[in-house]
Amino acid sequence: MKMKELSMLCLAASALTTTSAMAWESADGAWSTSASVAMSSDYVWRGYSQTDNEPAISGSFDLGHSSGLYAGTWASNVDFGDDTSMEIDIYAGFASEIGDTGISYDIGILRYIYPDEDYDWNEVYVGFGYGPFSLSVAHSGDVYASDESGTYYSVGFDYDLPMNIALSTGIGFYDYDDDVFGASEDSATDYRIGLSTELVGFGWDLTYTDSDSDGETLYGDNIADGRLIFTVSKSL
Repeated sequence: MKMKELSMLCLAASALTTTSAMAWESADGAWSTSASVAMSSDYVWRGYSQTDNEPAISGSFDLGHSSGLYAGTWASNVDFGDDTSMEIDIYAGFASEIGDTGISYDIGILRYIYPDEDYDWNEVYVGFGYGPFSLSVAHSGDVYASDESGTYYSVGFDYDLPMNIALSTGIGFYDYDDDVFGASEDSATDYRIGLSTELVGFGWDLTYTDSDSDGETLYGDNIADGRLIFTVSKSL
């Protein structure tokens, strides 16, 4: 194992075993916070690696209100072969249900921030859920800070199996303006299937993800090919 990977794994193990009383709820129950930390064998986002096939350490902090309003931040190491080594996401939105229909929805805005590089960009999203099914659309008029548009459509199916194991599957389709990549392809499809569980106070997840041939052309077949991703996480 490379020294870089070993160092990251040791750091993540230390972070995962150091727990703090991060969760909080106001006296009236209206406000609450939550936090988490995770270690993954790779950080794959919408079908392609953001860490050049290397491990990732990520963490999140969220603030929520009983009305459905929420805000939070999430961060991870990245490797794009340039000066940035971190991605910081800041988001806010509103999540609730539509009456007694059993349909849930989530609408919000997210900003992707990359320190030491000038390609921060914004995205708006809306999602719906019904039972084990989910559907979401995310759109940016400045995807990857390109001044071009990109829209990501995704559907998911999540189901609880016996023995405290959860199944999660999904398919995503990214539709780009022609000038985003300047390639013959302007779209990519990715899919995933994974199993997860809770054991000894940690979350454990094993997911297989892959992109179609268009995705490999757009992103590079070395970072968009099929792979298994292992993640261990801890809620704080």
